[in-house]
Amino acid sequence: MLTGMLFHVAIKTADLDSTIAFYTQVLGMALDPNRPPFNFPGAWLIPSVPGGVATIHVYAGDAASEADGSYQKGTGVIDHVSFVTHGIPDYRLRFEKLQLPWRENMVPNMPLSQLFVHDPNGVMLELTFHTDSELAPHGPIAADKQYFPKERWFKPEVYIGLAQKCKNLAETKK
Repeated sequence: MLTGMLFHVAIKTADLDSTIAFYTQVLGMALDPNRPPFNFPGAWLIPSVPGGVATIHVYAGDAASEADGSYQKGTGVIDHVSFVTHGIPDYRLRFEKLQLPWRENMVPNMPLSQLFVHDPNGVMLELTFHTDSELAPHGPIAADKQYFPKERWFKPEVYIGLAQKCKNLAETKK
């Protein structure tokens, strides 16, 4: 028996538009047009590279709610989901422009740096960068941006209207 690579992560959301905007406009993923016609709203998101496989599945509507109609937030016992990526200055700039809180870390004795950010549902994401492939040196981490595993810094109110904020940011680039 063989267990291979992670196939996908499924996220439940009360705000499909903001969740899609976060993954496409903030993280640079793309919508997968091959999502089957399930009987509930949602989206599949893929890395925006040729041959990308749907790594984030989003459930919305009744399929995402609890029996009492509420929606859970956060990652529970799973601390975070990690993506390998590049372009750390671009991510920082997007986080700043959208006023999204984030944290940073350097992996000791390895050429890896990390940015941590939450999606609109409270799922913490780790963006991992190989420092040798980055165009700019990482530089020192500001004290208020240093990642600490036990710190809880998700602020749901920051994500209200994120879809519109992303749309406005995209229009200012034109």
